[in-house]
Amino acid sequence: MDRVGDAIRETSAEVIEPRFAALSPTEVRSKAAGELVTVADVDAERLLTRRLTDLLPAAAVVGEEACATDPTLLESLWSAQAWLIDPLDGTANFVEGRPDWAVMVALCEEGRTVASWIWQPTSQTMYTAEAGGGATRNGAAVTVTPRGQPPAGLRGAVLARFLPPSVSAAVDAGRERFAAVTAGRRCAGFEYPAVVDGGQDFVLFWRTLPWDHAAGVLLLQEAGGVARRLDASAYRPTATAEGLLAAAQPCVWDSVRAGLLAC
Repeated sequence: MDRVGDAIRETSAEVIEPRFAALSPTEVRSKAAGELVTVADVDAERLLTRRLTDLLPAAAVVGEEACATDPTLLESLWSAQAWLIDPLDGTANFVEGRPDWAVMVALCEEGRTVASWIWQPTSQTMYTAEAGGGATRNGAAVTVTPRGQPPAGLRGAVLARFLPPSVSAAVDAGRERFAAVTAGRRCAGFEYPAVVDGGQDFVLFWRTLPWDHAAGVLLLQEAGGVARRLDASAYRPTATAEGLLAAAQPCVWDSVRAGLLAC
């Protein structure tokens, strides 16, 4: 766990952090409608791929930027071991000079997440989790704590960009039942830790690309929280079904689903 954490920190310090708030226009491009990629994303994924391969030579590597070129790489998540890399989560924030961006890595075995790392360089905070082994923040064990009474005492985020009209309408109708429903921070590498740390009680995502969620789901689960599909089924990084609700406790998950997603 420590060696992977070191690889992530070193990669961030070498090729990502020096470019924060210092990118030239030629170092940013669109890879899809509304989706930015920078030289920092590409260089970080390349360097992390090399360093993680050195640690586990037989493991496959599934990186966000590599998958943009070859989507069939996602099939490697079913391998005996596979690294899943999000080299720069929150790229739009990074480009705009906002601090909410992170580096996320997960280790999968036959389609299940068994270890994860989330590095927040702007606050020098590292979150880790091992399946069955708990979660940590900067090396200290971390667990979720009891929250406000649902639903009126709950605060959370809904990342609404990809919501279909019916779900968006349900959210708009239900948000008044809660203490606060924000638009989120546009970075899963901050949303999941915020539930663990108590900054929010829940977060709703619609698009569930594996590099955005595998690390955070394991962190939250190992800290005592819950993340499930909207039909209450378990999350798996190998499935890209739409809709994922993460919450601090099962009772919070139930309350948010009932109160915010009545449809």
